[in-house]
Amino acid sequence: MLEHFFTCPYCWESISMLIDNSVSNQSYIEDCEVCCNPIQVSVQFSNSELIAFQADSIEQ
Repeated sequence: MLEHFFTCPYCWESISMLIDNSVSNQSYIEDCEVCCNPIQVSVQFSNSELIAFQADSIEQ
């Protein structure tokens, strides 16, 4: 597991998330620990190293 810090796309607070680095491509929705809004998270690993991370609002 890898702890990754990023900014919530809703409340702009800095938050952290534990990411499973044993799965190379992941996409899921997780709620912000501050404002509880749903965040679309997409991550990509290569040899267990984080190479891409994206956290977006699910609203259009």
